[in-house]
Amino acid sequence: MLITADTTVADIATAAPATIRVFQRHRIDFCCGGKVPLRQACTAKGLSTDQMLGELRSATAPESAERNWSDAPLTALVHHIQERYHAHLREELPRLEAMLAKVVSRHGDHMPDVLLPLQQTFLNLQLELLAHMLKEDRVLFPLMEALDAGGPLVASNAAARVAAPILVMEAEHAAAGEALERMRALTDGYAPPEWACPTFRGLYYGLSQLEADMHLHVHLENNVLFPRAVWLASRGHE
Repeated sequence: MLITADTTVADIATAAPATIRVFQRHRIDFCCGGKVPLRQACTAKGLSTDQMLGELRSATAPESAERNWSDAPLTALVHHIQERYHAHLREELPRLEAMLAKVVSRHGDHMPDVLLPLQQTFLNLQLELLAHMLKEDRVLFPLMEALDAGGPLVASNAAARVAAPILVMEAEHAAAGEALERMRALTDGYAPPEWACPTFRGLYYGLSQLEADMHLHVHLENNVLFPRAVWLASRGHE
């Protein structure tokens, strides 16, 4: 859709759920109080309408193609994963948790077989992902950076020291994948009911984006980072 200063906030959020993050960041009501022109909502918050239009259009712009990381240094790939995926997840998971709690409080009685197990599955996944990323950031990734630099960790047992935590991380990736599949099944492919409000629609959109990001995230680790780290460790970084 063409987003202008005269488009209502609710229409923008409904047609382009990716904009909901922008509205939430600026504390603009896009749900119950969203039936006002964007210009009016910005004035009420003391925001520049032109700046807001720029942010909203950026949020809906297609993402640039993912770089080919197959030949990048391990350290560069580790930093990319931390900045692009870990930092984003730590910001996005609480946002989705809050939206899910709001949707459950309003519609849980109407869709108990969907929303309640969806919430529980998400909360479990959130706890697991936060613990998982902490282990990677504090244990596995520093090992890989030392390996990449040819530091003191490069020794006869380097391969085992890298391979052992990788096996644990891969098992946790598989468990996260099962949780994502369950959430997709519960929501019928993240298809909101016709009567869903913008918050409900934004939640489903956000969860679908979480799934898409997780697929890219896990692919980079399982199929690019981990095999290269094991290979590098096994040859003694010669």
